[in-house]
Amino acid sequence: MSPHRILALLLASIACSADVATKDTAAKSADSAFAAVQERGEGVMGVDQYASRHTFEDRPDGGRIILDWPAAADTAEIRKIRGHMREVAADFTAGNFSKPFAVHAQVVPGTGTMAAMRAAIRYEAADRAQGAEVRMRTADPGAIKAIHDFLAFQRSDHRATGHEAHKM
Repeated sequence: MSPHRILALLLASIACSADVATKDTAAKSADSAFAAVQERGEGVMGVDQYASRHTFEDRPDGGRIILDWPAAADTAEIRKIRGHMREVAADFTAGNFSKPFAVHAQVVPGTGTMAAMRAAIRYEAADRAQGAEVRMRTADPGAIKAIHDFLAFQRSDHRATGHEAHKM
């Protein structure tokens, strides 16, 4: 084998190793960012983020946030979820989006418009068999877009589904 061919193979091998290392570093960074969201989320919501199930569902008139607990018999965790979701509905009604900011450590897309248009959006908390949901309703197209932006970010950062029939 010629020295040029050996050098080319060696350089290709180094390039491949660097590419794998870059992908590994990116994956670890993404995992640590997700772990940080999960940790902050548990602090804000009071429930284990890995055990609970989030769904952020777009609807034609807004959307909904669903938070369920996997064990129906665990009424203490379900009570925590229900209390948290009632707080979320009350906070959002008042234009207060500090909880999403605390969980994500950044201004969450859509929240500025949702706060400014709070009079045009109804936030309703409702109990579910294993948790609760917050339904967001409006007739305003700008508010609907803001809600959808908010929910899309939530789905991505929580690695959650967009419809409760979908399993992660």
